[in-house]
Parts: sequence; structure tokens; C-alpha cells
Amino acid sequence: MKKDFGVKPYLFPMPTYMIGTYNENDTVDVMMMAWGGICAEDMVALNLEADHKTVANLRARGAFTLAVPGTDTLAESDFLGIATSNKMADKFERTGLHAVKSSRVDAPIIEEYPVTLECTVEKMEDEPYGLRVLGRIVNVLADEKVLDEKGNIDAAKIQAFAFDQMQNGYYAMGEKVGQAWHSGAGLMKK
Repeated sequence: MKKDFGVKPYLFPMPTYMIGTYNENDTVDVMMMAWGGICAEDMVALNLEADHKTVANLRARGAFTLAVPGTDTLAESDFLGIATSNKMADKFERTGLHAVKSSRVDAPIIEEYPVTLECTVEKMEDEPYGLRVLGRIVNVLADEKVLDEKGNIDAAKIQAFAFDQMQNGYYAMGEKVGQAWHSGAGLMKK
């Protein structure tokens, strides 16, 4: 028997991403977000609340980075989701993380995050359900520590974690359990 929960945002896993922008005084702003992801070959969609400082930065700068945090930065990443730059000017500095300026977009790259997408803002859509930001990926950066022997990104080495909306927990990800477009291929022969 299944239990009825009504309308809830209960989808698992929900990714955890870190949006990096610059404030008006060129200081670094980073926030954790979970409601978004890839929406086309070279596009990402972010669903945000319009009152975030990050949203003002996106409007002003037209660029951002979107990074995948690893479990080694879980505490710092969670803090960047709890604290708001609207009330805490030194939010990023408190984490002890380090940022460098992207050479491709007007946004910071956080050195401790293993995978970063450098993006330009293509469209910001104010909808009754919230703000959707569409960003174009102009480059992907990956730390050498997350590459395999062929130089490709190895998802297991990222040590990413997912957000659980149902229990408000984080769950480590990384164990490979199948091969896409192959694991179910045997069922095609029936």
C-alpha cells in the first residue's frame, strides 16, 4: 500500500549546486541551490527566489559559475545555503574557501569545488511559481583529482552529495551501479 502525501516537492535525488557570482563591490557571493539542472546540451536552468542577493548579482553581472560541491566541503557548502549575503557581508570569507576570477565569465571559480560550469545569463523569467534563470554553459572546468586515466571526469571521484527534500538530509553519491544505454539493453531483445 502507498501513502498519499499530496503536493510536495518530493523528488530524489535533488542535486546540490553552488552558484558563484560577484557582488557590486566585487566581493564573492556563493549560494547553495537544489532546484535546477541541465535543460539543454549547453544550458542550465536555476529556479530561485527573487529576493536572493545572488539574483541581484545575476541581473547586474549577467554571469555565474555553477559548481558541484564534494563531501569534503559539505559544512561550508551547507553554510552558504543557510546564510544570506543580504544580511551577512562576509558570508564567503567565513567559509575559508578560495576563489579566483574566471577568465571566461564575470564570476568567481571556487577552487575547492571539483567541477565548475562557467555560464552566461541568457534569460531571467519571472513566473508565478518563482524566478527561472537560464544560463548558457561556455566552459566546464574539472580538477585533475576527479579525472580518470583517460582524462575524463569520473563521477565517483567528485564525491558529490544530493539533497533529500523529504528528510532535509544530504546523501553521498558516487558508486557506479550500471552503464547508461547498456544495463537495460537485454530487454530490447524480448
